[in-house]
Amino acid sequence: MSESDFGFETQAIRTQLERSQYLEHSVPLYLSSSFVFEDAEDMRASFTEEKERNIYSRFSNPNTTEFVEKICKMEGAEAGYAFATGMAAVYSTFAALLNAGDHIVSASSVFGSTHALFHTYFPKWNIETSYFDINKPETIEGFIKPNTKILYAESPTNPAVDIIDLQLLGDIAKKHNLILIIDNCFATPYIQNPIQFGAHLVVHSATKLIDGQGRVLGGVTVGSEDLIRKIYLFSRNTGPALSPFNAWILSKSLETLAVRVEKHCENALKVAEFLENHPNVNSVKYPFLKSHPQYEIAKKQMRLGGNIVAFEIKGGIEAGRAFLNKIQLCSLSANLGDTRTIVTHPASTTHSKLSVEERLAVSISDGLVRVSVGLETVKDVIADLEQALS
Repeated sequence: MSESDFGFETQAIRTQLERSQYLEHSVPLYLSSSFVFEDAEDMRASFTEEKERNIYSRFSNPNTTEFVEKICKMEGAEAGYAFATGMAAVYSTFAALLNAGDHIVSASSVFGSTHALFHTYFPKWNIETSYFDINKPETIEGFIKPNTKILYAESPTNPAVDIIDLQLLGDIAKKHNLILIIDNCFATPYIQNPIQFGAHLVVHSATKLIDGQGRVLGGVTVGSEDLIRKIYLFSRNTGPALSPFNAWILSKSLETLAVRVEKHCENALKVAEFLENHPNVNSVKYPFLKSHPQYEIAKKQMRLGGNIVAFEIKGGIEAGRAFLNKIQLCSLSANLGDTRTIVTHPASTTHSKLSVEERLAVSISDGLVRVSVGLETVKDVIADLEQALS
């Protein structure tokens, strides 16, 4: 039986690239900044890349290599590179591929720091971005220019949990010879594999569900070998590499990703169904609720609905703040994808600097609440939400 025949869980658990002379069952930590050479010829051949080996942990390390290899197998990718954070992965991926004068077409609903890159920093280098409304996919091609190089999206989106048709994006990217990059953080490789639908690169903030326990920061980009080569060379020189310790933690986390995500999604669906029937809730968005506007697309490209539930509380910003103040069990935190359920009110916190019009343009109403459903006993989570909503 070849490794290519192994299932998702087996690959996550049994992919081990390095063992020491002690033949340990669990991969050891390689906490070394550098590696020694056998002789002058070995050193020369290593630096000219005639020989593939570890030189310096900013370039590669056995722990980071194992973590990346696992993600590549899970996503169906040819190669990858691991970063210190999710945003380091996003920035380095774009910076490695773009030149002055290039153009990005992006979904309007993207993570706040990604929007800051597009809106504040990239224009300094004469790189512009146009945004399309994810609820109007028929408009995407109208934003493409002769200098457009990258098509970018998150699905599900943060924080409104909208779904984008990945096959449609793949077809558009192929038609116009664009690089399609998908942020797959909310879904994880267990739920969704964008490369199957035509994505060239997939980005993850490993800090979220991949770690799953709020312990470490990390990011990873995987995809076609030629594009990853450019990202690797850029990152090798600029230094956003993932630490070996964090890589070791994340690689171990992948061993339980499937079972954790299954439970996250089971709990999230129950929370979504509860909220959908609550009198103080206007609307609920969860990809696997039939009421979700992109339910059919979600069922086509996702195996499960994810752990994020978005709902609109009646009463706007003040009701949202009151809801947060009454929460007892769940956490008020900037993270998501943790074992602990986390609630956030974007209009008064993460997106408070945007105008009402700007928030509504990305599906963030004054009463929107995002719940990252954890692994607690789900009836306890529901009871906490119930008392906070009452």
